[in-house]
Amino acid sequence: MTTLASAPWTTSVTAPPARFRDLLSAEWIKTRSLRSTPWTIALTLLFVIGSSAVATLADKAAPSGPADFRPYDAYPPAGYWTLILVAGSMGALAVVSEYSSGLIRTTTVAVPARGSIVLAKAVVTATLWTMVGATASTGSFLVSQAVPGGHHAGFPITHPGVFRALVASALLAPVCALVGLGLGVLLRHAAGTMVTSVFALVMLPPMFAETSRWSADIKHALVSAAWNRLIQTWEPEPGSLAHTATVPGSWIVYTLWPLITVALAVLVVKHRDV
Repeated sequence: MTTLASAPWTTSVTAPPARFRDLLSAEWIKTRSLRSTPWTIALTLLFVIGSSAVATLADKAAPSGPADFRPYDAYPPAGYWTLILVAGSMGALAVVSEYSSGLIRTTTVAVPARGSIVLAKAVVTATLWTMVGATASTGSFLVSQAVPGGHHAGFPITHPGVFRALVASALLAPVCALVGLGLGVLLRHAAGTMVTSVFALVMLPPMFAETSRWSADIKHALVSAAWNRLIQTWEPEPGSLAHTATVPGSWIVYTLWPLITVALAVLVVKHRDV
């Protein structure tokens, strides 16, 4: 007589693949759980908007002709260079902090689609810094118009050049944050990413002048130079020897820098080990 041994029942549970909105939620949790994030954003906004107030108060020169909107009072370079540095650094830290801590290995094991991880980081970073940039840009404009005694105060947003300067200054933050994020994925080292980001976004444009065509072309292809052109409310003089940037070309620079860096990051991360 033989007995049949019954094999034990085995069940296999397969977890459903992570959806893109799940990746967005995870990246948002990572971002808001850092205590340094709200403090950094708050201090940056305070400095950027405060620099607008200081620039407006310090501008005592009376206009020689009809009063006009002065973008370098509402959007002073000192404040917005700081915004460039902070946004680029925070965008880079969204990636390099995971590489330095080793968390990126856990993330890629849980979600093998590495390109989707980078895209989720890019969406969260762009959304956060668009809100920060819009707050800084709107606050700077309102403060510059509200400072008592300003001889150029009271211009509406429909005044020629005002809306373009406001939008360009608002988008400066997400553009630089995405460039920093893309560089972070490509370089994977905090120090190297920070130095490269600062050099490309801040230090490189002053090295090129607009007196010759080749030098002007390089300068106009950089983000901070494009921002300088977009906030200008005046057109270049016909007899000027300088090669000035165009407004459409500056918007293209705004588009291509984050698009290219993030696209390269997605491409590279798919074909290399973590």
